[in-house]
Amino acid sequence: MQVKPTTKYRGLRSAALAVLFMTSTAQAAEPLAIDVHRDANCGCCKQWIKHLEANGFKVQDHLESNMTAVKQRLGVAPRLASCHTGVIDGKFVEGHVPAVQILEMKNHPDLLGIAVPGMPVGSPGMEYGQVRHPYQVVGLTSSGADRVIASYPTN
Repeated sequence: MQVKPTTKYRGLRSAALAVLFMTSTAQAAEPLAIDVHRDANCGCCKQWIKHLEANGFKVQDHLESNMTAVKQRLGVAPRLASCHTGVIDGKFVEGHVPAVQILEMKNHPDLLGIAVPGMPVGSPGMEYGQVRHPYQVVGLTSSGADRVIASYPTN
């Protein structure tokens, strides 16, 4: 003899499945958190934050009065400096680094951080029309050496 589940139990089973589905969907869509330290008067930093958010990052925005001290505390070498500094998973992200390189940092466990030195036109947050200058994303290894992670040519 086959017992049919009552409406009450079918409803509970459906609700349980819905909760499991929503939980797994929420975990899959969980944005990556990044802290961004910037000067309050910098407009390009805000544009870089928009780039990160458009690429699925959850940005915690920190306004700083002394960016030099922030960079020193995070281990950003002066030769790699730019206008803002992010921190994700204990590693620094200096300057106008494209979101794709931030996502790929997990493939480089030997790096202390990555940087786009200076403020190259055409990098994320520094878009001005069709003008694009070449730039590189540079990784800083734990031994203090620079390593080119990616190169972006001009148009």
